[in-house]
Amino acid sequence: MTDVCINTNFSPPPAPPPPRSPSYTPERVAMASVRFTVTPTKAEDLPDASPDLSARSAGHVRFGSRESVSRSEPISDCSGGPASSNLPGAGGGETPDSSTADQGDGNSKMSSVYINNSHAVDDDDFYDRNLALFEEEMDTRPKVSSLLNRLANYTNLTQGAKEHEEAESNGEKRKASKAPQMGTFMGVYLPCLQNIFGVILFLRLTWVVGAGGVLQALCIVLVCCCCTMLTAISMSAIATNGVVPAGGSYFMISRSLGPEFGGAVGLCFYLGTTFAGAMYILGAIEILLMYIAPQAAIFISSAAEGEGAALLNNMRVYGSICLLLMSLLVFVGVKYVNKLASVFLACVIVSILSIYIGALVSAFIPPDFSVCMLGNRTVNGHALPDNQCAKTVLGQSTEAMEQGDGNLTFMAENSTAFPPSATSLTPSAVTTEETTAIWKHFCDSSELNATCDDFFTHSKFTTIQGIPGLASGIISENLWSTYLTRGDVLEKASLPSTQVSAPATNQRPYVFADITTSFTLLVGIFFPSVTGIMAGSNRSGDLKDAQRSIPIGTILAILTTSLVYLTSVVLFGCCIDGVLLRDKFGDSVKGILVVGTLSRRRCHVVK
Repeated sequence: MTDVCINTNFSPPPAPPPPRSPSYTPERVAMASVRFTVTPTKAEDLPDASPDLSARSAGHVRFGSRESVSRSEPISDCSGGPASSNLPGAGGGETPDSSTADQGDGNSKMSSVYINNSHAVDDDDFYDRNLALFEEEMDTRPKVSSLLNRLANYTNLTQGAKEHEEAESNGEKRKASKAPQMGTFMGVYLPCLQNIFGVILFLRLTWVVGAGGVLQALCIVLVCCCCTMLTAISMSAIATNGVVPAGGSYFMISRSLGPEFGGAVGLCFYLGTTFAGAMYILGAIEILLMYIAPQAAIFISSAAEGEGAALLNNMRVYGSICLLLMSLLVFVGVKYVNKLASVFLACVIVSILSIYIGALVSAFIPPDFSVCMLGNRTVNGHALPDNQCAKTVLGQSTEAMEQGDGNLTFMAENSTAFPPSATSLTPSAVTTEETTAIWKHFCDSSELNATCDDFFTHSKFTTIQGIPGLASGIISENLWSTYLTRGDVLEKASLPSTQVSAPATNQRPYVFADITTSFTLLVGIFFPSVTGIMAGSNRSGDLKDAQRSIPIGTILAILTTSLVYLTSVVLFGCCIDGVLLRDKFGDSVKGILVVGTLSRRRCHVVK
C-alpha cells in the first residue's frame, strides 16, 4: 500500500512595505511567512517509532504547518511530529506551536496550541467531550449526530440510566422486583367473565325475549356478540404484534392509532366505563327496592302516576350512597376489591347455574306462578290484595241466635253477616254472593247492582300459569315479536276477548307498556351486557405472558358468555309465558322477579 504526498512550498508574493512605525521590525515581517509542506511517502518507509501510522490500513495524508523566521529556511518535515524527524529531507525538530491532523478510517484527530489537547487520544473522546450537551448528567457523551439518532429512536430508558443502575448495583444490593405470575385463567378469563355478566341478564333479558320474540332475540344477541368478538380479534392482533407493558387497552389504542386518535378513543373508553358503572349501580338499587326490600323506599307515592318519580328519587339517593361507598373502597386500596372479586364472581356463576337447573326441573315440576287475566288483558297483581282473580265469590255464614236477658249475639265466618230474624232460634247456614277487591276498580261501588266498565261486564277472569315449564310448548307463542307502544295493555293473543271496544285507561288495574319498543331499542338495551372485554387486557402489567394470555382469555370469555346468552334466550322462551316476559317490572305477579322464581326449584335437583 502506497501513501501519496505532495510537496508544496508556498510563499506569498512580497507585499509593498507598509509605512514604518515605531513598532515595526524585520522579525515581524519574517514571521508572517507560512510554509505548508506535503511529502509523498510510502508506508514501508516509515520507521518503527510511528506505530499509529503503520497500523492504519487506509491512505494517510499528513499536513504540517509551521511559522518560520526566514523566507529561505529549508522545507520542514511532512509529519510535523516527533516521528517525522527521521524522514529523509526532514528539517529539524517539531516546534511547540505545531498543528497536526490525522485522518483515516473515518476518524480524525487534531492537536494544536490553540486547542486544548489534553484529551487528544486515539478515540473520539476529544470530540465527545466538546460536543456533549449534558456533560454533568451523562456517563457517555455522544456526538450531536449520535444524540439526534438516539432521540429519533427514543425509548423509555434515559441515556446513561443503564450505567447508573450498574454502578448502583455494584455498590449495594438492589431489591429484586416480583415478576408477574398471573396466567390466562385467573388474569384474563375470569375478570372478563365477571365484567361481561351483569344486571341485564337477570333484569332485562326476559323482557327482550318477550318483546322481540325468540328469533329476533337470538339475532340481537348474535349481533352484539359478533361486535365484541371483532373487537377482541383486533385487540389480539395488536397484543401479539409486540410487547404489551402495563397500561392495557390504553397503551394498545395509542400504539395502534397514534397518540392523537389514541387519546380521543381512550377518552371515549373512559366515559363508556363510567356510564357502565352508573348502570350497574342503578340495576343493583332496582333489585334492592323492587324485589328484595321494597319497604326500604324513602319516597313513597300514594297515586299510581307518581310511582315512577318516587322510584327515580329513591334510586338517586341510594345510588349516591352506593357510589360513595365504592369510592371509599377504591381509595383505601384496590387490593381489597381484587380479593372480593372472586366471591362476587362465584355468586354470579351460582345464580346462572340456578337458572339452568330451574329450567330443567320445570319440565317435570313447574312452579306455581299464576297470572290473573281479564279477557285477554293482564291484570295488575297489586290490585289483588285478597288474591281473588274473580268478580264475586260465594260466602258462607253460620249464624246462631240465642235469646237471653234481651241480648242478641251472632257469629260470622268468611263473610259479612246480616242481622238474623227475631224468630230464628236454631243455627242455619246461609250462602251469599260477595264482590271481591278487584270489583271496586271497575265499578262505582262494591254492590252487586253497581255500574261497571263495559269490558269488565262482558269479560271473564281467568288464571294462567306464568311459568308453564320447559315441556309446555309455550315457545310456539314466543317465537315472534310483539312490539308495543307506550300505554298499550299487555294482552295474550290466545285467550278469547269480548267484541266490546272499551279503551284501556290507566285508571284501571291493567299492566301497561312503559316504553315504545322496537328492534333498535332492544339492541341498545342489551348491548351493555356484552361489554367488559377489556378487563383482562387492563391487567397486562400483572400477566406472566400478556401476548399469549390476552387473546386466548378474552376470546374464550366472549365465547362462554355468548353461549350463556343464547341458551338463556331459548330457555326463557320455552319456560315463561309471553305476557309475563313482556312485563318488565313484574307487576302482574306483585313485583316478584321472574328469573328468581324460575331458579327457585333448584332445591329438588340438589336433593
